Amino acid sequence: MSAPLDPTLHTAALAALEAAINRALALTPQGGAELAPFDGQVFALHCSAPAADIYLHPGARGIRLSGVHEGPVTTSIRGQAGDFTALATSGDPAATLINGNLELEGDSAPLIELQKVLSSLDIDWEAPLVSTLGDVAGHQLAQVLRGAFSWGRQAADSLARQLEEFIHEEARLSPPRLEVEDFYGDVRELGHRVDRLQLRVERLRRQLDKLRG
Repeated sequence: MSAPLDPTLHTAALAALEAAINRALALTPQGGAELAPFDGQVFALHCSAPAADIYLHPGARGIRLSGVHEGPVTTSIRGQAGDFTALATSGDPAATLINGNLELEGDSAPLIELQKVLSSLDIDWEAPLVSTLGDVAGHQLAQVLRGAFSWGRQAADSLARQLEEFIHEEARLSPPRLEVEDFYGDVRELGHRVDRLQLRVERLRRQLDKLRG
């Protein structure tokens, strides 16, 4: 693991990049309003070379970037700069993310939606970082961000499908929708049978009471 970036330079680099992203958002037809649904969510990128943490705080007013965050995180991606570079340059980003060395934690759906918004922008990830951090660290950190957010809307849709298939069919972390619907159907049918059984028991009880009377 490389030495962490100088905190002052890290903060300055994120501020410059934040300004570049928000300028690009201001030029969109919605003026950045498409980020309003992400209010309160936080996305984390943890890179080991260069050692840096980047937290994205999207919302109705644009995106805020920080190097430190103490609260909960919606989604995080962890890996080396080379892993993010492989994602950024992959012909099949969805497969690279699922099968590569990057670790994805948390809810992937908001990350995919944020990726769709950012991938539609004309953002120069590299210039603000290189001008502040220098060629090597700036380029590596730009690749981290490019890998996480710049590989296209179509790839994001593909990733969403592949993640759902992986979770449902391979990892078996949650059952497929049809299985869930079948299960609830069985539960409802069982409830109906119990209701019918209770009615029969009540009828038999009344008949017995009449015979005893």
